[in-house]
Amino acid sequence: MSAKSADAPGVNARFVTGSTMGHIVAMTSAGATGLMALFLVDLVDMYFISLLGVSALAAAIGYAGTILFFTTSISIGVAIATGALVSQRVGAGDEGGARAAAVDSWMFGLVVTSILAAIIWIYIPELLGLLGAKGATATHGAGYLRIIIPSMPILALAMSSGAVLRGVGDARLPMYSTLAGGLVNAVLDPILIFGFELGIDGAAWASVAARLVVAGVVLYGVISKHHFVTRPSLSRMRVQTPLIAAIALPAILTNIATPIGNAYVTWSLAPYGDSVMAGWAVVGRLIPVAFGVIFALSGAIGPIYGQNFGAGKFDRVRRAYTDGLVFTTIFVIAVSGVLYGVQDFIIASFSLTGEGAALTAIFCTWLALTFGFAGVLYVTNAAFNNLGRPKLATAFNWGRATLGTIPFVYAGAYVAGAPGILAGYFIGGVVFGVASIWVGYRVIDQLGRAPPPADGPPLNPRRPLWPFSSRRI
Repeated sequence: MSAKSADAPGVNARFVTGSTMGHIVAMTSAGATGLMALFLVDLVDMYFISLLGVSALAAAIGYAGTILFFTTSISIGVAIATGALVSQRVGAGDEGGARAAAVDSWMFGLVVTSILAAIIWIYIPELLGLLGAKGATATHGAGYLRIIIPSMPILALAMSSGAVLRGVGDARLPMYSTLAGGLVNAVLDPILIFGFELGIDGAAWASVAARLVVAGVVLYGVISKHHFVTRPSLSRMRVQTPLIAAIALPAILTNIATPIGNAYVTWSLAPYGDSVMAGWAVVGRLIPVAFGVIFALSGAIGPIYGQNFGAGKFDRVRRAYTDGLVFTTIFVIAVSGVLYGVQDFIIASFSLTGEGAALTAIFCTWLALTFGFAGVLYVTNAAFNNLGRPKLATAFNWGRATLGTIPFVYAGAYVAGAPGILAGYFIGGVVFGVASIWVGYRVIDQLGRAPPPADGPPLNPRRPLWPFSSRRI
């Protein structure tokens, strides 16, 4: 293993000692605070739009949200690769390699997301049409997306920078960044939507401003606070891009599976009308607010896996995995009880009626509990991505999005219409959640029985060790 770079700041691999549950709770709490702020603002967006009294606008947010879910998932995939590469090198003591991994992952993410954003922007009308949007709903949705989609590279940079900070054990600055972004969004929403009478376009511009603020805060943390950068190098990028892609591309494929499954549900619900689509839009924004802690857990636990993997401490990797599953189960049960109790308030707040109200009530009463199995899958996929097995995460998420979605949704539609579609979507995830636990423990146990060499474990057994090493910088 290469020695620490002479100009590298001192970075402590804090997750290789102490209570794994304690680290999980601390990291998740910080991450959830910021994420919840952003998710809550998304829900407030829906509330403000509902005050305009035009059902087509709420439906347009539902359709646009499906496409934004897809683009956000791509950015998350890039961030997963960044966090895995950085945290493993921090755990192994290679600070120079960790800084190079951060910078090269930024460059990779900016190129990939810029290309994808351009393609998506061009085909926005066609994508909305594929989802079933028509008439005024499609027009409003297209206008909303044309404003937000160009900021996709900014979102990717923000998420990757947050992953770098979590990789070195700094959970506070990512939290502050998302809190700042949420505050900006919340302040600008009513001003732009009502004050400047921009309607749905005002909500879009507020979201763009929030992304810029989040990116600014986390970049300050990486560059100015931790000095966790090194000079970009095209020659190094040519060598490192295959390694980054080996994690990032499966991670991107893993993450886009969920929005594609979500898109199939949206397409299935579209024939039932704007009321149902408004209900689906509310459920889609209620989930991250209610279960934002679980979303935060999936990002927070990655560096804990990564540092202990880099240090060769597989007993702690296994303990962290178990703690993550326990944390998920307890939290989902508690929040599901709260949702059951406040469902009437939620329905009234968003002026939902008819089938839209019924859809939301079904979720709050029966289906929220099944999100625990989605949470299990998040915790397991974080393990796969940080333990050098990203293709397993891809396989599970695509299995969930296809075999765990299409037949269940189709059967649900046949039996009970729109409520059956929603039930089928959530019930289909149970099988894959349970199966992921069994495979997750097998992977960790196999790694533990075959300890890595003294240099630290390779991310991919077929690739050389530590190509980000400071020797090569």
